[in-house]
Amino acid sequence: MKLKSSLPLLVFLLILASPASAFDPAAGKELADENCYSCHGNDVYTRKDRMVKTRSGLTSQVRRCELSLGLKWFDEDVDDVAGYLNQQFYKFDQ
Repeated sequence: MKLKSSLPLLVFLLILASPASAFDPAAGKELADENCYSCHGNDVYTRKDRMVKTRSGLTSQVRRCELSLGLKWFDEDVDDVAGYLNQQFYKFDQ
């Protein structure tokens, strides 16, 4: 049957297309400790009037900070930092 032979390919493609929700919290913490907290400590994450309102907004903000500092992180690094900050402070749904 054709369906059985294409099933592994379909599963593989679905895995690639699904949003990556896995992140490395240890790597995110290390990058945040080295780069994020030196500019603004924890205050920006815990204040009541914080500007980041969504999980995707958090990732975008991490990317903006990364670019403004000229860090040249990989996408995985941005995801690790955003995931770590979300886990520690924001608590947005993935």
